[in-house]
Amino acid sequence: MRPALATLVLVTLVLVAGAGAAQAAGIGAAGGPSEVVLLVQIVLLLAVGRLLGEAMLRIGQPAVMGQLMAGILLGPSCLGALWPEAQHWLFPPGRDQRALLDGIAQLGILLLLLMTGMETDLALVRKVRRAALSVSAAGVAVPFACGVLLGWVLPEAMLPHPELRLVTALFLGTALAISSVKIVAMVVREMDFLRRNVGQVIVASAIIDDTIGWVIIAVIVSLAQAGTVDLWAVGRSLAGTLVFLGLALTLGRRLVFRLIRWANDSLRSEAAVITAILVLMGVLALVTQGIGVQTVLGAFVAGLLVGQSPILTRRIDEQLRGVVTALFAPIFFGLAGLSADLTILRDPRLLLLTLGLIAIASLGKFAGAFAGGRLGGLRIPESLALACGMNARGSTEVIVASIGLGIGALSQDLFTMIVAMALITTLAMPPTLRWALRRLPLTGEETARLEREAVETRGFVPHLERLLVAADDGPKGRFAARIAGLVAGSRGMPVTVVRPGEPTEDPVLTGAVARAAEGARAEETGAVEVTERARPEPAAEVVGEEAAKGYDLLIVGIDPTVSPEGGLADTVAGAAERFDGPLAVAAARGAHRADPEHAALAVLAVIDGTQAARRGAEIAVTLARGAGGTLTVLFLSEGPGRLAGLRQADAAALREVLDLAERAGLRVRTELRATRAPEHAILRQARAGDHDLIVMGVTRRAGEAAAFGPVAEAVLEASDRSVLLLAS
Repeated sequence: MRPALATLVLVTLVLVAGAGAAQAAGIGAAGGPSEVVLLVQIVLLLAVGRLLGEAMLRIGQPAVMGQLMAGILLGPSCLGALWPEAQHWLFPPGRDQRALLDGIAQLGILLLLLMTGMETDLALVRKVRRAALSVSAAGVAVPFACGVLLGWVLPEAMLPHPELRLVTALFLGTALAISSVKIVAMVVREMDFLRRNVGQVIVASAIIDDTIGWVIIAVIVSLAQAGTVDLWAVGRSLAGTLVFLGLALTLGRRLVFRLIRWANDSLRSEAAVITAILVLMGVLALVTQGIGVQTVLGAFVAGLLVGQSPILTRRIDEQLRGVVTALFAPIFFGLAGLSADLTILRDPRLLLLTLGLIAIASLGKFAGAFAGGRLGGLRIPESLALACGMNARGSTEVIVASIGLGIGALSQDLFTMIVAMALITTLAMPPTLRWALRRLPLTGEETARLEREAVETRGFVPHLERLLVAADDGPKGRFAARIAGLVAGSRGMPVTVVRPGEPTEDPVLTGAVARAAEGARAEETGAVEVTERARPEPAAEVVGEEAAKGYDLLIVGIDPTVSPEGGLADTVAGAAERFDGPLAVAAARGAHRADPEHAALAVLAVIDGTQAARRGAEIAVTLARGAGGTLTVLFLSEGPGRLAGLRQADAAALREVLDLAERAGLRVRTELRATRAPEHAILRQARAGDHDLIVMGVTRRAGEAAAFGPVAEAVLEASDRSVLLLAS
């Protein structure tokens, strides 16, 4: 911690000294905006914000608080009081220079909302909508009433325009009522509570709070500017917001998916998908601005739509998160701290008023959210945690206060008091929320969901987003299409099918994928979108071209699968060699050759404790569940053929697969074989157990993309049952 503190002091002193030297040399003194000053501002906010953020993390506070405190230290509250000349050069009060940093900060707001929307689980929000609506309604009404009442009793000396006391009171009520969804979401996420049920209710309620808050602001601004409430403008904004949300969450989902797929598949320039998403964010932000609601709602909805896209969400998140958290977040939160002048609190009267404001804001929000939680059906411990979590304000209050300051509804003193309230309530949220959550045991349903999600983060199928199928229109191709549909239906993944040959009027493989996917589709997943392309070129060439668009799994079903000399046939091997990712080779035999789309699946999953075998077992569980088939797990070991004799690592691997099947609702038979000829044990079990599909997870041999090892190849060549080899 001491090196970090020393680095912070050194960086600050060097830059501030440089600012003093630049000021003495006349840089930035010409009256217009200076690029040098802007660069120094950015470097200071990034460096000081990062180091203070690290310090905050080490004491259990969110990093964003360090970034906010960086702005306070560099602003009039600290640096301005100690060295006002340097502070005025670094952060000139003139509009032109400040506008440069404001522009970056405003883009940062939109990107933060985009990321928040991408991380919001709408399925879980729908589950807790009753509690979220109840918490938001009560959590807004109680502190809003307290704020309005406070505005009515403030002395006239605190009001910028005593004749506009109503407007000032409404602004105070709004600032006390709403929680900053950006701060709340970031704090909840950094504390690793976002996946808890109460965390989802907190974020959902904050989202509703924000929406209500901007509608209230629209009413207040119209009142301040016109002296009366423009009911037509307010009604138009409300109606426009409802129409916008309705269209975005229905038609918008499919359109955004197609936009992402088009940008990824058609554009060859670097980061084309990110550009498309940023354009989408900007367009939706402009739409919400046009209907009279702030741009933040459009950015948040854009994030929701991108997060629900079935493809590329991980890649998008990884590419956006770094630049947002490293650049835009420190500048945005730092600028919020710069806007506050805490030196006014040296006045005992203002200090007491600020403490009263914090107390009223905290107690009002706590009481309203707690009551809303109880009315929404939450238990007392859950309502207590919710009330603690909803008390974090932050950037939204600063924005609201800035609007009030700009139209003359708030004085500079009231603005600073609101910023101090936002800082204190946000700093108080993490420890109080941790205290409350320690007294909130996990329910059985929540424990099961969190365990399932923890397993999924390590799993293979949950990380698949897009499937590619290379298949002919024969039995093996249709069987491969069925396999793809069962896997895709479990997660709502889009599937692209490439078929050697000329286009036909009846897309047989598309139908096979769609029918299997519909039968396997989980209740919360969307329909699977299937694209089929018939190409006369060799399969290897077609797969190579298509693979460049980004797929997570290739499934090959082309006849013949095995060459007369052994090993994969040239066509299958060529397709496999052109695909760098996980590969599945499907060979339809027995009943599946006669009826590849409808014959029953009695699955035999072969595992041996390796990670590759575990992935194969996961695919086997997905297929058995989707097709309503049976599942038998055959564990091969070199030790005794009984469970008690397994090594600890092997027993853990078997237990993990059985738990996976149990969570999928499958009843599993387990067979253990100790053998030095595993291919014979597999074939014997397939015949003895009357299994019609053998699923094996294998590893590609180094330097040979189409070679899976002697055991897998022996089973593929000798089996009279269908075989699926998953190579990764």
